Amino acid sequence: MTRAIPLEAVLIVAGALFCIGLFGALSRRNLVGVLIGVELMLNAVNINLIAFWRYLEPQFITGQTFAIFIITVAAAEAAVGLAMIIAIYRSYLTVNADSVDSLKG
Repeated sequence: MTRAIPLEAVLIVAGALFCIGLFGALSRRNLVGVLIGVELMLNAVNINLIAFWRYLEPQFITGQTFAIFIITVAAAEAAVGLAMIIAIYRSYLTVNADSVDSLKG
């Protein structure tokens, strides 16, 4: 098996993507920006799973299976997250996370 890209390079890219997503999720006040940051972190995890699958045990499909599960969870999280953001906007007329400080609408 030829290895065009070393594992370390893929892990550095995934780590950078995770850090960008973490920074975006923690520093944004807009709830849509927070949701995008979480999606970036999930994509970084997918890159790690596929990289470790490719370089450690390519004869099994465990890495791909876990990646498909994470993609499914990310899609469900995006749908539920956007529905919650729409409900918050309808109730508070803002998507600023600092403005939403009460559990009552």
